[in-house]
Amino acid sequence: MDPFDFVIIGAGPAGEAAAYKARELGASVAIVDRRWFGGSCPHIGCLPSKSLLDGAHRHHDNAATYSWSDTSKARDYMVNRSADAAEPDDTGHEQRLADVGAEVYRGSATITGRGTVAIRHDATVHELKAKNILVAVGSSSRRPSIEGLDAIDVWTNEEATLARELPRSLIVLGGGPTGCELAQVYCRFGVPTTIVQSGPRLSPTDHPRNSEMLRSMLEADGVVVRTGVRAIKARAAAGVDGAHVIELDDGSTVEGHTVLLAVGRSFPIDDLGLEHFGIDTTGRTPFPRDGRLHIADGLWIIGDTAGPELHTHQGHYQGELAVRMALGEAIKPDYRALPRATYTDPEAASVGLTLDQARDAGVDAFELVEPFATSAKGYAVQATMGHVTIVVDRATRELVGAAMACPDASAAIHECVLAIKAHVTVDVLAETIHAFPSTSRIFNGLFSEALRELGPVHADR
Repeated sequence: MDPFDFVIIGAGPAGEAAAYKARELGASVAIVDRRWFGGSCPHIGCLPSKSLLDGAHRHHDNAATYSWSDTSKARDYMVNRSADAAEPDDTGHEQRLADVGAEVYRGSATITGRGTVAIRHDATVHELKAKNILVAVGSSSRRPSIEGLDAIDVWTNEEATLARELPRSLIVLGGGPTGCELAQVYCRFGVPTTIVQSGPRLSPTDHPRNSEMLRSMLEADGVVVRTGVRAIKARAAAGVDGAHVIELDDGSTVEGHTVLLAVGRSFPIDDLGLEHFGIDTTGRTPFPRDGRLHIADGLWIIGDTAGPELHTHQGHYQGELAVRMALGEAIKPDYRALPRATYTDPEAASVGLTLDQARDAGVDAFELVEPFATSAKGYAVQATMGHVTIVVDRATRELVGAAMACPDASAAIHECVLAIKAHVTVDVLAETIHAFPSTSRIFNGLFSEALRELGPVHADR
């Protein structure tokens, strides 16, 4: 068999993006997945969770007109799951890949040598040759080492996003974006919900002001938020009315009939055969999740496993970029303007660096903050919380970071994403017309304030 230009292991967002880009550029492609083509995002991740959040928002506004049953049915439509099916149907993703000329395989893939991949399904083994192997295996919910947890039939994001029945009560272990979003969903449908977060704040990789807003918003909805405590022991069905009991390291306990794990992700690379490329997957040498993509001659890592963060849009970007790099384009990854968003109500979003991160990197930066609640848009929607923040580099007069927690945050942040990516100065941004009274209009005042802080451009610039 002639070697494929690309053999892609994993057909999630990164793998799909790579396959489509490769075919667009005339390269031959084989792609394999052992479960869902399309990956977690459309089936048990980004899309069903946003559908559930929409239903929870509608129910929160008027419980009489939008029920959990309505929400569950809308979610099933979103993930292409029929009423009598346990799982979503991914055949549309598979067919679209075949339609563009990719060779599609269902099964488990193993790298058997440099440039060779074995695919196993049932009793059949296919051996493929590849000029480039792209590893796009994604990630799965990490199971923490907690005494007694094995006795509990826990939820991961899969069970939480596909559930057709509401739990009686819910403990969410982990306060990142997944934990926060799903906690809001179930709390708004009347499920007593508790978040246990080991660190001092929710969404610890986000801007601190976003973390503060997320906590205030969730607590206003009725979620009990416990930060700075770690789960150390689980006692199955040992609580009131058969609830599970989770013991915490401060001596207190929390109870819930369902336990959702949202404490991080694991990367299934141990049994792929990466040792054929000299990659240590034993854990003795940490896997470099630095987003470089090109790991060895003929080997590329894309998506969650590649790092530096965990986003579907990062996976799309990396899949396309890796193919272009492999085909000879003189480009490299650029993560300066990688957006982040948590789709709670209201939303939180950020891009680039915080003030502390900028200063730690040696940037002479300053920060400006505008409360959302006292902005024109904030008054219009009767907001009680939120902010818009920018971080500016004095030397270059450019944005190096921005964060916002308010309605429309996931959309409005993209002005700052583009400004950072394209090195647009505050001088240009301040002269840009923003529709009044949009959320983006708040940037207008911040950019003008930044100009006053910076002063005029010197003649030698």
